[in-house]
Amino acid sequence: MDVTDVHHSYQRHTVLRGVDLRLRPGTLAGIVGENGSGKTTLLKIVSGELKPDRGSVRHHGRFGYCPQSVVLDDSFTVRQHLDFFKSAFGLPDLRRAEEVMEVLGFTEYLDQRAGLLSGGSRQKLNLTLALMHDPDVLLLDEPYQGFDWETYLRFWELATRLRDAGRSVLVVSHLAYDINRLDLLWRLENGRLHRQEPRAEAVA
Repeated sequence: MDVTDVHHSYQRHTVLRGVDLRLRPGTLAGIVGENGSGKTTLLKIVSGELKPDRGSVRHHGRFGYCPQSVVLDDSFTVRQHLDFFKSAFGLPDLRRAEEVMEVLGFTEYLDQRAGLLSGGSRQKLNLTLALMHDPDVLLLDEPYQGFDWETYLRFWELATRLRDAGRSVLVVSHLAYDINRLDLLWRLENGRLHRQEPRAEAVA
């Protein structure tokens, strides 16, 4: 994935001022920044949900996007969500989704309606839907909000497995306590990305 000189403003408020980002296969990377720094705007542009004012984004292969706001139909069960996305992605089976759910400890909720799931369980479903087509690049916006400690650890296990399998994972958060798990880390500040040292103490 290559992001080159991306700019974006909301009316007179400039959020991104020339963002450059290169993410190669087999990389677990992170972007941290204060609330309102433009992290979600950047991910929306990278995912194609939002058009930049200037600049370009190039993907080399499939990508998955797990937005901060969970987009689910509360009247659908977990299984119905999986079947719907299976059809949308043109998948032959749900094998990959089942693998992700197993790692996240989520398999027993298949027949539960989304509207009855806890916040953490809804986020697990959100993550499963983003991963079930086995993307080459995974974009995650505040992916572990609502997770308990065990699920948080399971999330990092999953992210590491993806990296080791040659996938690229980009985790975006305003807090990153486990940055020692990352290969690359940037801070988004004043509309630009600044390279940080991931092998350090927690960043807020």
